[in-house]
Amino acid sequence: MFSIFESEETKRLKSHIVNLGALAKIDGHIDATEMEHIISIGERKGMRAQDVRALLADSGNVKHTMPNNDLDRFDQVYDLVEMMLADGIVDDSEMEFCIDIATKMGFRKAVVGVLVKKITTGVKDGLSREEIKQEALDFLELQ
Repeated sequence: MFSIFESEETKRLKSHIVNLGALAKIDGHIDATEMEHIISIGERKGMRAQDVRALLADSGNVKHTMPNNDLDRFDQVYDLVEMMLADGIVDDSEMEFCIDIATKMGFRKAVVGVLVKKITTGVKDGLSREEIKQEALDFLELQ
């Protein structure tokens, strides 16, 4: 009801949570592991679990708002890739969704596939978020 008074940051967070939910639903449903992952991201950003669930249940009313700087863009792409990996199965449609969202965020299409692959490999190799972020940002600066 009071969404016109929301900050841009809140709008971006809600949009991000909805994107995570959409990615999780690509296979037809959000399983418990995926829901826990989305809730943990929401909580890390200051949302309550019940607010995350309510937002996902009513995701059609959320206006998509993209991040406005490379660090926020990277963080959202990272969260999407983690979500893609959460159930242990990487589906082509999930990979395409991540690449599509990253492109819509403003990353050049020529580097998006490599960026998503770098994050995927880093997560699978057990690197920290900060290590993966630094490697990805170094890669992006060279482009």
